[in-house]
Amino acid sequence: MGLKAVFNSIIVKPLEEEEKKYGNIIISDLGKEKGLLGTIVSVGEGHVSVTGNFIASKLQVGDKVYLPQMGPVKIEFEGVEYWACPENIVLAIVE
Repeated sequence: MGLKAVFNSIIVKPLEEEEKKYGNIIISDLGKEKGLLGTIVSVGEGHVSVTGNFIASKLQVGDKVYLPQMGPVKIEFEGVEYWACPENIVLAIVE
C-alpha cells in the first residue's frame, strides 16, 4: 500500500454497513448518530510527550475500531476511501 501513517496517526479503511431490511422494506437510519466503524490499515510509530518520553502506539494493523463522526479526515487513494486521524480519538476497539 502507498499510504503510511506517521507519528501518532492511524489510517482506517471503512467497513461496509449492512442495510436493515424487513421483508422488502429497507429501514433507513439517517437520523441516528453513530460512530464510524473501520479496520486499521496503517499505524504511526508514536509520539514524543511534553516531558520528552517516547510513547509508542497502542493500536495495531487489523484492529477494528470505532471513530467519532467529527474528527477523521477522509482520504481517497487509488479509488478507495480511507479515514486518517490521531490515535487518541479512537472511541473503542472491537474485539
